[in-house]
Amino acid sequence: MSSSVITRFAPSPTGFLHIGGGRTALFNWAYAKNRGGKMLLRIEDTDRERSTPEAVDAILDGLTWLGLDWDGEAVSQYARASRHREVAEILLAKGHAYRCYCSPEELQAMREKAEAEKRPVRYDGTWRDRDPATAPAGVKPVIRFKSPQQGETVIEDHAQGRVVFQNKELDDLIILRSDGNPTYNLSVVVDDHDMGVTHIIRGVDHLTNAARQTQIYKAMGWHVPEMTHVPLIHGPDGAKLSKRHGALGVEAYRAMGYLPAAMRNYLARLGWSHGDDEIFSTEQMVDWFGLDAIGKSPSRFDFVKLENLNGHYMRGTPDAELLAAFITFLPHVAGGPEMLGRIDAGMKAKLLRAMPGLKERAKTLVDLMKSAQFLFAERPLTLDDKARQIMADGGVAALTALLPVLEATEWNVQSVEAAVKAHAEATGAKLGKLAQPLRAALTGTSTSPGIFDVLDVLGRAESLNRIADALKSG
Repeated sequence: MSSSVITRFAPSPTGFLHIGGGRTALFNWAYAKNRGGKMLLRIEDTDRERSTPEAVDAILDGLTWLGLDWDGEAVSQYARASRHREVAEILLAKGHAYRCYCSPEELQAMREKAEAEKRPVRYDGTWRDRDPATAPAGVKPVIRFKSPQQGETVIEDHAQGRVVFQNKELDDLIILRSDGNPTYNLSVVVDDHDMGVTHIIRGVDHLTNAARQTQIYKAMGWHVPEMTHVPLIHGPDGAKLSKRHGALGVEAYRAMGYLPAAMRNYLARLGWSHGDDEIFSTEQMVDWFGLDAIGKSPSRFDFVKLENLNGHYMRGTPDAELLAAFITFLPHVAGGPEMLGRIDAGMKAKLLRAMPGLKERAKTLVDLMKSAQFLFAERPLTLDDKARQIMADGGVAALTALLPVLEATEWNVQSVEAAVKAHAEATGAKLGKLAQPLRAALTGTSTSPGIFDVLDVLGRAESLNRIADALKSG
């Protein structure tokens, strides 16, 4: 395997790590791992008004939660501005850039003229070949890149195929603003070159930038990295992914109770495939991952699929591991910190014992949290409406008859189950007619893990006391 592959993930810290960014990071990470290379992290923090330390922390936290590591320290793009300016000066010296003294009023007139003539709005090259000696006094110029006007710029893209841009369609973009601040397209090229990036994997919305950036690489005589522009993620309805679809920050998925391994599996399948495989481990994904298996078409985000996949992962996770994930999850969800504060060694043992039953129906850690509430409930329990109805509809009578049987039974799953079933047979009652009021009395709700598991985990004293409480209040 080649160790020369270097990818990079380069988010802008203007908010949380959104789900599309998470997928881009995953693809860069998986490809670097597959090729025995490195994934670097660059924070594109040149927008000083919108870039915040909190957003940087959120991005790092989101990547860490997803289980995606990077090589070396995260690089700040803003900290490298002097290097970007240096390259702008080199382009000037080489004749690949020029100073433009157009005023905002002139640029506005240019824009209006193009709109009136129904032409695309672009800079008309006013200062491209003018003598700077004719520049107006007191005007701070911008520096523009001298884009080739003839021929074409070609991107050989792993996902999009051969993409051809006519050079006459690309105007002379600003690479250095009048205040001396470099612009995005210049900064990206300089950083990717200096960091030794060999493969750029990013969203298809950067495809036009790829053409402009390729021209800058060539003007500097630098090697152009291989490009892969990944299709966008759409909502289930085919429209561009928005917040109503699930275009949330990665931290929102953590709070919704998804497991990182399930998220990696799900995100990998949004735009990349390996035959018909839907469920695979992270190790398999890394082994299989290749850029040419990334599709051209947008993929659709589907919460139902994600939930089902997460449920599969939860059932397949060893109980002790799932308990650890559950405890790690609690600080990030409403009501979780309070629950966490009550988890001592005894409660951990109860949760671990209950885990097989708890995880059987749960699709998320939020579901698991709801199912586990009965373990944390304090006597006397407050019964919800459905549980109260069950008690009123014959539940009190059924439990009054059952309680002495339970009191006389040896306390383990098999003995308790045998005793309840024998009682049901002896009284001609259906098992459900006993299980329902038992569930109501023991958990305060009408849903729970298997009732015999509940009795076992709560233990003899707590179970009998909860039943007695329910009979008193009933």
